[in-house]
Parts: sequence; structure tokens; C-alpha cells
Amino acid sequence: MTGKPEPPSFKEAFLFWLKLGFISFGGPAGQIAIMHEFLVEKKKWLSESKFLHALNYCMLLPGPEAQQMATYTGWLLHGTRGGLAAGILFILPSIFILLGLSILYVLYGQLPLVYSILNGLKPAIIAIVVLALVKIGKRSLTTVLHYIIAISSFIAICFFNVQFPLIIIATILTGVIVQRYGASYLGKERPEAAWESGETGYFINSGTVIPHAGFNKGRLIKQSLTGLLLWLVPFCSIVFLADNDLWGLMAWFFTKAALVTFGGAYAVLPYVAQVSVEKFHWLTEFQMIDGLALGETTPGPLIMVLAFVGFMAGFNQPGFSILSGTAGLFISVWFTFLPSFLFVLIGAPWIERTHGNLRIKRILSVITAAVAGVILNLVIYLLMILLDNCGRSVSGECIFSIAWIIVSLVALQRFKINMILWIGISALAGLGYYLLFS
Repeated sequence: MTGKPEPPSFKEAFLFWLKLGFISFGGPAGQIAIMHEFLVEKKKWLSESKFLHALNYCMLLPGPEAQQMATYTGWLLHGTRGGLAAGILFILPSIFILLGLSILYVLYGQLPLVYSILNGLKPAIIAIVVLALVKIGKRSLTTVLHYIIAISSFIAICFFNVQFPLIIIATILTGVIVQRYGASYLGKERPEAAWESGETGYFINSGTVIPHAGFNKGRLIKQSLTGLLLWLVPFCSIVFLADNDLWGLMAWFFTKAALVTFGGAYAVLPYVAQVSVEKFHWLTEFQMIDGLALGETTPGPLIMVLAFVGFMAGFNQPGFSILSGTAGLFISVWFTFLPSFLFVLIGAPWIERTHGNLRIKRILSVITAAVAGVILNLVIYLLMILLDNCGRSVSGECIFSIAWIIVSLVALQRFKINMILWIGISALAGLGYYLLFS
């Protein structure tokens, strides 16, 4: 393709975001891979550099990076309404799916059919994350220093349990120091002709002027005040009008949780489990584990597990009311995800101004390298969960899981089977195994 593609209509983008909300399995790495495949490779709405620039910013933010990435790219294409549509539709299906599963959970207990589907999805998800790691590694590990940073971040998080925010801070400081005293170690900028050849053929590329980007004092004040009111009015209404202190406590707790979710759901879940289970007694330890399993069966960000915590906090009040559980779920969703929208819609116009800045671009490149190391840790983490589930004896379920990882890698990499199609096939494979051998 030599010319730019036609500008995507809001309806066309809206339909993609709606579809993404239903098929965004695989955690942040898988979800970002789906967006990359559609936005960059298939539709060519965004260039590679534009996509990675947005991703680097979202990786720095607290909150679910994949949902923020959807919001950012939606904003690039269609401004504020595009960002809102992309971000809301990314989580909307999972909200109602998880609500339905939560109701079934408290009414009927165990959900073997759901768990059987999960047993098919987990191996496929591991394969998707492995392939995403390979793709990100090829793009971001371009110098010896990038490899050193990736390996160092992996060792830090895997063997020393260093928190993700600290890894990012250390990586940024490293990038700033190297940029100042040894910029050559961060790689050389491509010649202009090579850069342009890699950027042509996209609706939005590194040279595109985004009309709604840049500093606008009036817009900044308006967005900041709107965000403050969207948090303050519901919070004050809950605190002063509700007849139960639980709701105000939940609103404040989930707001705090949203602000410390650096590194995604796996980084914040220990904190949420400790406070909600051991301090507030909103749910039991086993219910927390079941909630994680239910969260993994739904599309959308894994941080949606907090919605299950909110549901159980409401449901476990005297009377065991599904209505109270539903109220708890929506309170948790509102106060968990509102900051994510504000960070992107307020910050994105500023970040777009840095796209052509070579110094910032080099520093952000080391962040992507560190993220590659963190994703490698995620792959090992998921594999360890899978092996722990196998137990000491090799069961048929264990053999199925390991075999399905290999089958998924071959299907996705060798035969290029559509990722979304393969997710559906994997769910059916897990269900089929349960029906045949249970």
C-alpha cells in the first residue's frame, strides 16, 4: 500500500471496540496483541511507532494498561468520544458477564462447565503471551543495553519480588543517565528515508498532526473539573445518603486500589486480597481464589476481579441480597476504572507532543525493554500455576494442558490461525475434554 487508507468512520471503530470487548481474552499482553493485529497490521489505522508510543505511556500509568491502550488509541482516532467509546466498550461486556457469573456462583456454588472452559483457555492464553513476548522482544530489544535491561527487570521481579513501579522508576533513571552520558548505547536513529518508508501507508503515523492534541488550558481545566465531579458526587452521595458505612468504605478502597495498580492485576491482587479478606472480611480466601478463576474466564482486564470482590462484599451483608451484591459490583467498577479514563484523556494530548522527541523516544524504548522482561516473568508465572495444578502426579488434565500449549503455539505461529478463532476453539476444547473424561 503506497497511500494512506481511508479515515475510519466512528461507526467502524465503534464496532471494532464492541467486538474487542467480547473477545479480549489473554490478559494485557494478549489484548494488546489483538489491538496491534487489527489497528496496525490489518487496518493500518496507526503506524507501529504511534502504537508503541501510546503503549509506553500506558505502561507507566496505574490501572489496566490494555484498557488504557484502547482508550488512548480510540482518542487518537476520534478524540474524546472515541476514547470513551473504546475504553467503555472494552470493559462493558465483562462487567455484565462477570455479574451473571457472580450471581450463578452465589446461587449454585461450583461452576464445573466454566472451569472446564478455563482449562482450555489457559494453555491458549500462555501461548498467546509467549508469542506477544516474541513480537515485543523483536521490536524493543535492539541493542545490548536493551537486553541487559530486559534481563535485569526479569531477575528483579522474578527472584527478588521487586515491585513493578520500582522497576519502571529504575529503568527511567537508567535511560536518563545513559541518554546523557552514552546515548549511542540506546541505538542510532534510523535514516530519514528508512523512517519514512516504515511510516507510510498508515492513516495516523509519526508525522500526522493530531488536531485534538497539544496543550489547551481551557480543555485541561474542563476535563480536570469534570473528572473531579465524576468522582466526588458519587462518593459524597454514597457516604452521606447510604444507610450503611460499607458503601463509602468500598468507594474509598477501590479508588485507592485503582491508584496503586502499577504492573496490572497480578501486582495489585495481593493487596486487594489482604485487605478485603483479612481486614474487612468481605469474602473468604477461597471465594477470592474462585473470583480470580471467574475473572480469567471473562474477556476484559483481569483487574475486573475487583468487581467480584465488590459483589461479594455487598452480597455477604446481612440478608445475602443479590441486589446488594450488584450494587457493590457497580461501585467497585466505577471507582476502579474512572481514574484510568482521566489519566488517558487528560494526559494523552501532552504525551503526543513528545512523539518526535528523540531523547524521550530513546528513554521510552528502555521502558519497553523492561516490560519485555516483566512479560517473561508473567509467562513463567502462568506456567507455574499450570504445573502446580497438575500436582505431583501427571494427570490427564495436566497432559491436555501442556499439549494444548504446544498445539496453540503451532496453530498461531506456524499456520497463522486467527487469534480470536483460536480462543473459541480452545474454549470448546476445554469443554470437550470435560464432557468426555469427567
